[in-house]
Amino acid sequence: MFKGAAVLAVSCGAVLAGCGTDGQAESKDAENEQIISNLVEAGFPENDIMVADGNVYVGLDAHVTLEASQEMLQSPVETQEQYRTTNTVGTSVTRICVNPTSSFNSYSRLSAGLDAAIANYNSLGLRITFQRGGSGCTANITATTMSGAGGSAGFPSGGRPYGTINIGTGLQSYSADVNEHVITHELGHAIGFRHSDYYNRNISCGSGGSEGTAGVGAILIPGTPSTATVGGSIMNSCFRSSETGEWTSSDRTALNYLY
Repeated sequence: MFKGAAVLAVSCGAVLAGCGTDGQAESKDAENEQIISNLVEAGFPENDIMVADGNVYVGLDAHVTLEASQEMLQSPVETQEQYRTTNTVGTSVTRICVNPTSSFNSYSRLSAGLDAAIANYNSLGLRITFQRGGSGCTANITATTMSGAGGSAGFPSGGRPYGTINIGTGLQSYSADVNEHVITHELGHAIGFRHSDYYNRNISCGSGGSEGTAGVGAILIPGTPSTATVGGSIMNSCFRSSETGEWTSSDRTALNYLY
């Protein structure tokens, strides 16, 4: 998500050798091959799909499960021009607990960034609210760490938010505002938001092309711009060291429309 920085760490290599027993590795390989096949069938360019740490990602930071890839094949294709996926969080989800791991909590700026990100969402009076840990929630997201300065998450499935956000420990060296921005961004993916510049990553990243529009969807949220600008949204693909961590007007419009 940061210009010039790798956002995904491959601790077990691009393939799964050495990451478990032979049987487990073969099973996971087969599942990932099916996910990749589903993504290609849904219209994703092959060069936008990668395997890291045994998981399949599109657009560098969006993890796709087998269930989610199957739903993409069943979803209608919409190519209108902020953008959401075809999968969003259902009305049965009203309060989402974000549960940080002990490793996550050991990084003070990541921990503070999570509190600020939760406050971002709760400031808007949406039908879904977030809380840090605790009980009484209708859905849960685990906040854990990864290497690098960036993050990763996935998209909703079955009406529920994606269950994990991964936040780079390298963000400890960035400002509180940048940490707030990145965590808010990854929570945005978990509830169904695409990158606002998915059609041209060069806008915020300085390089890269389209992430593709088919399958997972890149659906226009009414009242939001059809084109992205640098600093125009928390959901831009890449972040700058000058990010404030706060919503833009189009971010607010998008969230209020969906939730």
